[in-house]
Amino acid sequence: MFIRSYLIPRLIQYVLVILFGVTAVFIIPRLLPNDPVLRTIGELRSRGASLEPGAMDKIIADMTEMYGLGGSWLDQYGAFWARLARGDLGVSFFQFPTPVLSLIVTALPWTVGLLLTTTILAWVIGNILGAFAGYFPGNRWLQGLDAVAMVIRPMPYYIFAFALLLTFAYAVRWFPVSGGASFGRQPAFTLPYIQDVLWHSFLPALSIVILGMAVWFQTMKLVVQSVVGESYVQYAKLGGVTESKIVTRYVFRNALLPQITGLALSLGLIFSGALITEIVFSYPGLGSLLYRAIVNGDYNLIMGITLFSIFAITTIVLIVDLLYPLFDPRIRYS
Repeated sequence: MFIRSYLIPRLIQYVLVILFGVTAVFIIPRLLPNDPVLRTIGELRSRGASLEPGAMDKIIADMTEMYGLGGSWLDQYGAFWARLARGDLGVSFFQFPTPVLSLIVTALPWTVGLLLTTTILAWVIGNILGAFAGYFPGNRWLQGLDAVAMVIRPMPYYIFAFALLLTFAYAVRWFPVSGGASFGRQPAFTLPYIQDVLWHSFLPALSIVILGMAVWFQTMKLVVQSVVGESYVQYAKLGGVTESKIVTRYVFRNALLPQITGLALSLGLIFSGALITEIVFSYPGLGSLLYRAIVNGDYNLIMGITLFSIFAITTIVLIVDLLYPLFDPRIRYS
């Protein structure tokens, strides 16, 4: 019953989302008025490149094949899926002839290491503190945290991030201004290199964790205050159930259910959040890579990062959705 009513519909939804997402990535660039091949030729000419007519035709034919723009739309669509099945996302223009997949694989650990870790950390800490703030509304320390969260939460992320950058990187110079590691340092699984990476990632991580905690703190506080008023919580108190058990088994566990759904949505926004975070702190990753691709008009790289984001976000949401019954027994037995 569980497999038919819960698992199979979500797997079908997962496949349909990927199908429609990939199709949109295929169609939208082809509706734009700018031809990527002609744009690339124009950029070559603007850089002073002089090409013979015969060589020009050969370059146009090669680039049309490289971008997968040869033949009808149906032919291109079939070739597009065939290339995806092989893991071929084409080559980058502004880092020619480096494959797009190689650039994504190089940038991915930076984005995942920073944003995935900080998103989960903010979710855990914010929910724990928010649960206690909702259950013990008279605690002065928690009231102080609530006041701070009310000030921080409405702030736009880029303003808060710039404030941290100006304060701790330019004014007091405790942390580096930009980068993911010291210039010239070779990546290695050693303690000095790990310390250097953590030092460079502290400010961007701090900005994400603080703002994320403020959101989860206030949301969890409101949910807990609503759950505390439920009849089963009142019956537990009248029945002599210990307060620690009421908080963990009755209040916190039930209040956590909507927060798990929120976590799935926030994990899905990791790649969109990477763009702002990595630009502000000049941090290497998919966000910075996408920004350079947009500035340089790198058609293949933009499509490659977009496709990877669709697959990653959809897969993350599916995994969290499939784990949801572990927290809500009503789904397992429905």
